[in-house]
Amino acid sequence: MTVAAPVARATVEELLRDCAPRVLGVLLRRYGGFDTCEDAVQEALLDASTQWPAQGVPANPEGWLVRTAARRWIELWRNESARRRREEAVAAQPPPGPVPAADDTLTLLLLCCHPAVSRPAQVALTLRVVGGLSTAEIARAYLVPEATIGQRISRAKQRIRAAGAAFELPPPGERPARIAAASQVLYLVFNEGYAASSGPSVHRVELTAEAIRLTRQLHGLLPDDGEVAGLLALMLLTDARRAARTGPDGALVPLAEQDRTRWDRSAVAEGVALVSTALRTTPVGPYQLQAAIAALHDEAARVEETDWPQILGLYELLRIVAPGPMVTLNRSVAVAMVHGPVAGLRELDAVAGEPALAGHHRTAAVRAHLLDLAGERSAARAAYRLAARRTRSLPEQRYLLTRAEALDR
Repeated sequence: MTVAAPVARATVEELLRDCAPRVLGVLLRRYGGFDTCEDAVQEALLDASTQWPAQGVPANPEGWLVRTAARRWIELWRNESARRRREEAVAAQPPPGPVPAADDTLTLLLLCCHPAVSRPAQVALTLRVVGGLSTAEIARAYLVPEATIGQRISRAKQRIRAAGAAFELPPPGERPARIAAASQVLYLVFNEGYAASSGPSVHRVELTAEAIRLTRQLHGLLPDDGEVAGLLALMLLTDARRAARTGPDGALVPLAEQDRTRWDRSAVAEGVALVSTALRTTPVGPYQLQAAIAALHDEAARVEETDWPQILGLYELLRIVAPGPMVTLNRSVAVAMVHGPVAGLRELDAVAGEPALAGHHRTAAVRAHLLDLAGERSAARAAYRLAARRTRSLPEQRYLLTRAEALDR
């Protein structure tokens, strides 16, 4: 076997994550049985992660992984006492031939997002199976016990097996809904990484990077899907601001106060091109509209140049296409920027009692911001403190309390 010189562990990890879904696809097509195939692939990835950094990457990494995973699959199968009768037939199979050219990543992603699986379990299983992250890595990213993630993955596998799901693309009639579910999973992963809902960090780069990587793959597999293009554009346009979102001390810096020279202009240009093409050539959807709003923010060289009337118009469309609590909150800010803070507060008052908004920290934070703009210092201070009590994100809590303290002066 021809190998290269020893390589950096980070390079090996990236290669393994790229190979993992394709290798799993080969085993699933050959043997079936999601649980056993996935376990075999994970063991092969573990072997590679310990051997390749020191011994070098094989000339055919996917072939190496397929052969190793196939051997592990046979070992796992032999250990299942209920299936010993099939041991000889399985062990006698010839070794796998060349790795097929077909890319099963889309099939695998849609299988992970099977409707029988809950959304949290879909997220965990996608990151494990398609993303190639270990259970421990997923647990660290979400700040939850490793056992919790393990249980979610195990339950997801059980539900897929119980549903009798085959490793194949769903029928054409089911495909749009499954692609939408997969997009939602990637969107949730990105959002949790970019605006961590709890813990000491503003963002978790490992999650945003993984979401963008997987969405790039999905876009490559579905280049004519306007919403997938819109989702990738939205991620790029949002993540482009990451370097400016925190100060030297890690404190949160709001959009209006960010140093725009620190934004990633190459990501902005790519995102703008993606969403412009999608809006011009495909039916308009919510990810495209959100990406268009992000593009208007990113294209403004100074905060004063932000095209708020156009942003408000896009929120009006978004409210029709995909209404939701965050759309409502963000639209009230756009109303305030176009028609004044009092108008924005009226919009907020009309919906603040809705169940999804009533106890949310962002509702109090938006109210505080609009009251601050309106010059209602005492009321704004109280709203900032209420928002700080409600959030579980420590940087966001510090930012809100700092704004409240500034109004005491």
